[in-house]
Amino acid sequence: MRAALLLLAAALSLTACSAGSEPPPRASGPTVPIIVPGRPGEDARTVGPAEAATLVPTPTANAADVKYVQDMIVHHRQALDMADLAPARARSVPLKGLASRIADSQGPEIQFMTSWLQQQGQRVPDHHAGHEGMPGMAAPEQLESLKAASGEDFDRLFLDLMIAHHRGAITMSEQVLGAGSHIKIEELANEVSVTQGAEIRRMLEMRAAAG
Repeated sequence: MRAALLLLAAALSLTACSAGSEPPPRASGPTVPIIVPGRPGEDARTVGPAEAATLVPTPTANAADVKYVQDMIVHHRQALDMADLAPARARSVPLKGLASRIADSQGPEIQFMTSWLQQQGQRVPDHHAGHEGMPGMAAPEQLESLKAASGEDFDRLFLDLMIAHHRGAITMSEQVLGAGSHIKIEELANEVSVTQGAEIRRMLEMRAAAG
């Protein structure tokens, strides 16, 4: 009798194990849509899980990230050179305040980008690096004209050059958002686009008032 009971218990145990090993049925129904924010000036869009996985930035940098950071350091340095002229040469108090904000935001960004390049083992551009073909950069003769100007003439020229300069930075940021892969550089490019886009709107208002 005891042997029979043992055999019965063993059979019940095997049956339970077999039933427990079956995978649970999958829940049916539609998947949750994934909303992807648009680039500056673009609307958000809905994508499927497979496409969303390819859109997620990673901690790995590619050549587009490195080039963007190297070029943006050069770009920012020129903006600082222009902003540094405003306290002594500008007439407009709001323009002086704008120049100060540009320096306060882009100076730390240069420090961040320099550290990032060093962490990646990449070259940091020197202070005399060329910028041929870089969007928005002022030509040497334009900078000389700015240095020689003062008062309202300085204000108008500064605004014209800095508006073009900011638009160039946004163009560069849009390019890396499409081609880059590093999450920190995506965050930087978005910050540059938002900050400088707002400053462009402010400068356009100031330029219209300056005549």
